[in-house]
Amino acid sequence: MELKSVSLSSTIINSMQNIYQDWQAARQTGDKKFVVLIDPDKLRVRELEKVIELSITGGVDYFFIGGSLVVNDMLDQVLKSIREKCTIPMILFPGNSFQLSYRADALLFLSLISGRNAELLIGKHVITAPFLKMSPLEIISTGYMLIDGGIQTTVQYMSNTTPIPANKEDIAVCTAMAGELLGLKMIYMDAGSGAVKPVPAAMIEAVSGAIQVPLIVGGGIKTPEKVAENLKSGADIIVVGNAIESRPELIVEMSAAFREFKPGKSSDAV
Repeated sequence: MELKSVSLSSTIINSMQNIYQDWQAARQTGDKKFVVLIDPDKLRVRELEKVIELSITGGVDYFFIGGSLVVNDMLDQVLKSIREKCTIPMILFPGNSFQLSYRADALLFLSLISGRNAELLIGKHVITAPFLKMSPLEIISTGYMLIDGGIQTTVQYMSNTTPIPANKEDIAVCTAMAGELLGLKMIYMDAGSGAVKPVPAAMIEAVSGAIQVPLIVGGGIKTPEKVAENLKSGADIIVVGNAIESRPELIVEMSAAFREFKPGKSSDAV
């Protein structure tokens, strides 16, 4: 039986290509977004089907598709499988310039502003710009900030950059502000896949209060309680990936934290 998403808003977003406008509006109203990150290297077809089904049940808002490597040819197949089963928008989260496909709805055009690797600040972008300019994808420029997650993650190793220390809120704040002033549309704070420690709530609160653009937070988020804490701290969009690869049922459990969140609720309650 083919599964269909019951989310009318997702259908509208997909057809009108205004994902970023939705994120902007959501930040203004305090409406939080739940994203499931799917790494084509890690999920088998049967596991993917379960993740899609649970995402529909849980009311997931978006899928991020990508990873630090993506060493197989499953990217297009994963995108095709998702589209056949639901209308949840799919956004490419590329780890390199090869992770591109017209089958997605949008792409995070990531600039690693926390590091000093010129290739990931602008170099790779120059190579992919002609392709993206002509593509039907909605391109969302994003300042990507790698935060120390207590272990050397794949993204840290592959990017050859030093993450921002988890206790250096001032560095994170200044980096995020610089990204916003450079015209980047989003800020993404990530502890990396498999992180031992997620981005601290205090850092999320500090960065969220210093910028006007939407704030994405991911990496090391393993429990509904941590989801709730991040929401109260000011994250606009929360991304969960590694945790649901071993226990997909977490999708439904974490979605409850989004339903229970009340905009304007003080982070003091955390």
